[in-house]
Amino acid sequence: MDKLNNQKNDLAIEDNINIKQLVEQYLYYWKWFFLGIILSLTLAFIYIKNAEKHYNVSSKILLNDNESSSKGDIASMMDQALLGGSSLNSEVGDQIDILKSKRLLTKVIQKNNLNIEYFDLQEFIKKQITSSESPIKVTKLKEKQNNDFDNDKFTITILSTTKFRLKNQNTKDVKEYYFGQKFNGEIGEYIITPNYKVSKDYIKKNFLLSIESINNKVEQFQKNIRIDPNSEKSSKVINFSLTGPVPEISKTVINDLINTYNNDILEDEHKLTQATSKFINNRLDIVSKDLNGVDKSLEDFKLKNKITNIGKESEIFLESAEDNNKSIYGYTTQLQLVNYITNELNSSNSDLLPSNIGLGNEAIIAEVGSYNNLLLTKEDMLKSVTEEHPNVIKLQRQISNVKKNLKNSLRLYKNNTQTMLNSVQDKQNKIENRIQKIPKEERGFKNIARQQQIIESLYLFLLQKREENEIKSASTPQNIKVIDYAYEDSIPVSPKKLIIFLAALILGLGIPFCIVYIYKLLNNTVNSKEDVEKIVGAPIAGQIPKSHISIIENNDNSSASEAFRILRTNINFLLKNSTDSKAIFITSTTSGEGKSFVSTNFAQILTMSGKSVLLIGADIRSPKVLDYLGITDEFNHRYGVTEYLSSQDISLDDIIIKKPANYKFDVIYSGQIAPNPSELLMNGRFDEIVQYGKKHYDYVLVDTAPVSLVTDTLLLTESADLTMYVVRAHYLDKRMLAVPREMHSEDRIKNMSMVINDVDFSKGYGYGYGYGYGNDHNNGNNFFKKLFKRK
Repeated sequence: MDKLNNQKNDLAIEDNINIKQLVEQYLYYWKWFFLGIILSLTLAFIYIKNAEKHYNVSSKILLNDNESSSKGDIASMMDQALLGGSSLNSEVGDQIDILKSKRLLTKVIQKNNLNIEYFDLQEFIKKQITSSESPIKVTKLKEKQNNDFDNDKFTITILSTTKFRLKNQNTKDVKEYYFGQKFNGEIGEYIITPNYKVSKDYIKKNFLLSIESINNKVEQFQKNIRIDPNSEKSSKVINFSLTGPVPEISKTVINDLINTYNNDILEDEHKLTQATSKFINNRLDIVSKDLNGVDKSLEDFKLKNKITNIGKESEIFLESAEDNNKSIYGYTTQLQLVNYITNELNSSNSDLLPSNIGLGNEAIIAEVGSYNNLLLTKEDMLKSVTEEHPNVIKLQRQISNVKKNLKNSLRLYKNNTQTMLNSVQDKQNKIENRIQKIPKEERGFKNIARQQQIIESLYLFLLQKREENEIKSASTPQNIKVIDYAYEDSIPVSPKKLIIFLAALILGLGIPFCIVYIYKLLNNTVNSKEDVEKIVGAPIAGQIPKSHISIIENNDNSSASEAFRILRTNINFLLKNSTDSKAIFITSTTSGEGKSFVSTNFAQILTMSGKSVLLIGADIRSPKVLDYLGITDEFNHRYGVTEYLSSQDISLDDIIIKKPANYKFDVIYSGQIAPNPSELLMNGRFDEIVQYGKKHYDYVLVDTAPVSLVTDTLLLTESADLTMYVVRAHYLDKRMLAVPREMHSEDRIKNMSMVINDVDFSKGYGYGYGYGYGNDHNNGNNFFKKLFKRK
């Protein structure tokens, strides 16, 4: 159990080290990350500084409860609210659709010429300005029909107070014009005049004019403007919002849209009031004549029959018939009104019908309202299209259908009313039969008086309706209440500084990270001891850091010297701390991996511990030992390994260089380059050199040839007690590790251990524990010093 826990702890420590190592590998390129952040944030700042800023403009209105059947009005909102929130929401939604309609937006755009946009072309940016801020003004003279273009764009350069240069962006034509001179575009003909006196400040300045069709601009505003109800279901508040680069234009659009909507409702109400007033006045003229006629008949009847007073007897008989007379008056009045409306419908005119004249059937009143709304819609549509337009024809069919339904309703209502009237009259006839004794004159008088009363009641009723209509026309109540006129937010909604800076920061880190990641992904060289351990499987004897010196000096505490000390300790461990003399061979896969560097410096570090060392340069094809020791010119004429192997007359004493220069170890030079090095190494005399060294020295270090290039090293490995296989980091291709893996797995090299040379610990490869210990006691700041001292 304890063993399992220890294994888990070891795995956790290894994972932590790998994460730290990975972080350090990327921290090596901290300058690139820093530069990426600075550049991205600078570009983000420049973009925010020069980008076109958009501001949000908002407004809020309240729909009032005015009883009106005109188009676009809020009819009986409170009554609908009593039926439930859905009905109210539906009505509010209908008004929002009207507010966003093309008809209202077209009026707003045409009124303010919003399809013409002005831009000030500054050095790097294009800034939209209002027509009042622009020194020039464009007037469209004529509209063209062109299917290829839906807008005109012109670049204007003011040349003087009277002249300008115009470049057509669509055709790339460039011409000069005088202010007030007509010129042609793709969708229209225009003139440009000074908005005010063009001062010298505007000369040589450039402006852009963008002129779009009304339909395109309407569609743009329909997409951009937001008109939403309040979140509460029972609320009648409508919110407006519009985002754009010029807050003044957005304010104009919202405020004028609200005013146009309100005026549109008032205009429809005014038309309906006029139609009702005309109808009532016409009926009053007719009823007035009828009333004069019946008054004259009554006067003639009294004169003819000499009637001055009606007796009490007639009052007794007629009291029971009084109630019936009232019913007859009401039904007769309703029949008259039905006849009036029916006559209006049957006439050839398409005038509006009176909306509220006292008709007792609510369904017919509703149908009259629908009929009037359709007539108003048709009238408004005919302002922009002809009678043959499909929408007009479709609307006319709807009007005909509603008219037909209205006639049927009036006919049914008239039949029902006539039936009720007949019933009451039958009852009245029975009562009159009971008063047969009433004189004929009195019956005639009552008939005339009854007719007079009916006509008089109708006359008074029409007078009352006319006054009500006039009062309503004079009051003109507001259909909406503006809670907030359009106002702008002080902070622009775009560009969003925080998001842009955050994105720039992410890009500033991400782009260098991706570049480094791709570089590492494409880099197929050995980077760390983990690569060697994973592929080769041989033990790692040590890691030699990148160094600019060729050989370490006495009392050297540099990271390279500490690495060789660790290598010395590990080699002794691999040799089981034996006190016997040992022969250590140093080889590599290919040339340039630093085996001679390792050999010379390892010999130097062994002598520092008081050991006697013999360094043999056995790479007789490309000798470099003397070069690393810096004694080439002094000893390259001496006999070496090549001469000893090729001649029986040369002894070992002749080839051993005793402690050259200031070094405390002896050296056997490789000698002159031989034409047959493999054959020389096979003659058996090289083993004599090794055995002599093991007899007289504590360590024999043999610098051999690369194993992948020649077979020299493989011919000598039997004499080795341990072979140090040098792999140079960031130099050897990982695929070449197959060579030492094969050597180790097949045991072709005796007691092989790996040495990783030229490890760049600043890049986070390897750990470098203890390197340079004692030189810097303030170890807590090592990370920051490493961070800011990288080259």
